[in-house]
Amino acid sequence: MRDLLRVLTCGSVDDGKSTLIGRLLYETRAIMDDTFASLSQDSRRHGTTGEDVDLALLVDGLEAERQQGITIDVAYRYFGTAARSFILADTPGHEQYTRNMATGASNSDLAVILVDARKGVLSQTRRHASICSRLGIRHVLLAINKMDLVGFDEAVFAGIVQDWERFAAGLGFVAVQAVPVSARFGDNVTARSAQTPWYQGPTVLEHLETAQVDDDAIARPFRLAVQWVNRPDQHFRGYAGSIASGTLRLGDAVLVAASGRQSQVTRILGPDGDRTSASAGEAVTICLADELDIARGDLLAAPTARPQVADQFAAEVIWMDEAPLLPGRQYLARIGHLWISASVTAIKYRLDVTTLAHQPARQLAMNEIGLCNLALVGRAAFDPYAENRATGGFILVDRDSNRTVAAGMIAFGLWRANNISPEGLLVDKAARAALKRQTPKVLWFTGLSGSGKSTIAKLVEQALHQQGQHTYLLDGDNLRHGLNRDLGFTDADRVENIRRVGEVARLFADAGLIVLCSFISPFRAERRMVREMLAPGEFIEIFVDTPLEECIRRDPKGLYAKARRGEVPNLTGVSSPYEPPEQPELRLVTTDRTPEACVQDVMEYLAG
Repeated sequence: MRDLLRVLTCGSVDDGKSTLIGRLLYETRAIMDDTFASLSQDSRRHGTTGEDVDLALLVDGLEAERQQGITIDVAYRYFGTAARSFILADTPGHEQYTRNMATGASNSDLAVILVDARKGVLSQTRRHASICSRLGIRHVLLAINKMDLVGFDEAVFAGIVQDWERFAAGLGFVAVQAVPVSARFGDNVTARSAQTPWYQGPTVLEHLETAQVDDDAIARPFRLAVQWVNRPDQHFRGYAGSIASGTLRLGDAVLVAASGRQSQVTRILGPDGDRTSASAGEAVTICLADELDIARGDLLAAPTARPQVADQFAAEVIWMDEAPLLPGRQYLARIGHLWISASVTAIKYRLDVTTLAHQPARQLAMNEIGLCNLALVGRAAFDPYAENRATGGFILVDRDSNRTVAAGMIAFGLWRANNISPEGLLVDKAARAALKRQTPKVLWFTGLSGSGKSTIAKLVEQALHQQGQHTYLLDGDNLRHGLNRDLGFTDADRVENIRRVGEVARLFADAGLIVLCSFISPFRAERRMVREMLAPGEFIEIFVDTPLEECIRRDPKGLYAKARRGEVPNLTGVSSPYEPPEQPELRLVTTDRTPEACVQDVMEYLAG
C-alpha cells in the first residue's frame, strides 16, 4: 500500500500556488478528459495566460476566485504516483485569509512555500513560514517560481535561497529543499528543465515522492479524545473516538486524564467489528472493565505516560478575527472534543513575523501571532503541541458570533494556583443575607454616557435605603479614581475594567448586599461574563435606552463636545462601539420619561 503525504502549498498572493498544483495534476494525468475540456473553455473566460490553458483554474473553483484571480478557500486535491499518494492543500495568499492557510497547515506533513523570483521573500512568505513552523510542519520545499520571468538566472535563485536561510534559521525546520520552478511552463515540476543546467537537485515531484516525513504518531503514548459515549442499552457502554497517537490492545490499562481514574480495555470495536488492537488514526469504540465517569471531551491516555492536566496554560495564538484579541474577554475553547470557557490572562509577547523578534503587546490584531497565558473555567487534559499535535492544539470561538477567532498551540501548563484552594467560611452568603432580611442582587445599569443611568441608579439606591435595604453603589467614574485608576479607555482596558468591577460586585453580593453598578460596559461579552460570575437570577441587566442624539444634546460632562474637538479618544458611541443588550431584564426609555418614573419601573420589577 502506498503511503500518503499531506502537502500544503502557501506563500504570498500571486506566487503561483494554484498553477503549480494544476501543473502537477496535469502532468501526473490526474485530470479527466472532460475536466480538461471544461478547463480550456474556462481559461478563455477567466484565464490569465493568454491563449494557453490556465492550469490554476483547476484549483480555483470558487467563482469569486476565478473572477479575482486569487485563491480564497482551502482547496484540496488528491492524486497519486507509483511511489506515493498525495493530498494537496492550496491555501490563500492574501493576508486576510490567513485563517484558511492555518487550517491547511494544521493537517499537513510538508509545506511547499512558493516565492515569486521577481519579488523574493516577502512579509507574507515569512508569516506563512512562521505559521507552518508553529503548527508542527518540519519539512519544506521552497519553490522559487516564475524563473522564466528572470531569465532562469542562477544568481537570482541563489540570492533568494540565502535570504530564506537567514530568516528561517530559527524556525526549526529539519529539511528544506529549494527548487527553481516555472509552474506555467512546467520547468522542474515533474521533469528536469534544460533552462536550469546549473541546478542538480530533484524536481518538485521527485522531492514529494522521496521526502522522509514519517509520522511518529504510533510511537507516541496512547491518546484518545472521547467523541461520543455509546450507550444503546444498560448492557453496553462504549467510548468512541479516533486514536490520536499510540497503540491500544485488549487488556491494556487506560487512564481518564482529568480524573486520574484507571480501568482496563475489555473490547475494541472498529468499523468491521471486534479488534485485538488499534493504532493512531483509527476510529474505534472501546469498552472498559469499570463504569467510570467519562463524558464527551475526556481524554483517555496511557497511565505510564500521563498528559498534563491544568486550568491554565501558555500557548502560541494565531489571531484570525477582525476584532482584536482582548485579554480578560471570555471565549469558548475547543481542545480535542472538549468545549470550555477560556480567557487570555496575559499576552507575553507578539511575534514580528519579519524578524521573529518578540515585541510587547496589549492585544493581538488580525493575523498576528503571540505567546499568551490562558485560563479555563475548569481543568483540561493536553500535551504540549511540540510533543503531540493532535492533543496540543485548540481553537477559540467568539461566544456571540460563533466565529472561530484563533488557533492555538499549547506550549506548557501553568500550575500557579495549585497550592491554593478555596477557604471554607463559617458564615456564608445565605446567613449574611438572612441577617439583613433581603435577597442579594446585582442591578447592572448599562447605557451610553449621558443616558441617565447614574442618576437613576442613585435614586434607586435611595429608594431601597428608605425601605431598609442594605445596598452599595459602584459607579464607573468613582472606581476609576481608585481601583481602576491604572486603566485607560482602549477596548482592552474596558474589558479589564468590567472584569474587576464584576469581581467586586460578586464579593459584595456574597456579603448579602444589593449591589447597584452604573457602567457604560459597552460590550455584551463582558456583561455576560459578570452574569456568569453570579448565581442564577442574581444579575439584573437594566438597559437605560437613550438614543445617541439625545445623549449628545444632554452631554452633562461635556464629553461629546470634547470628542468632537478630538480631546477624548475612544468615546463610546462616537469612536468606540456600544453593543446594546439583546434581552435585558428591564429596559428604561428615558427620552420622554423622568428619572423618577424610571425608578418606579425598577422598584416594581424588584417587588414583582
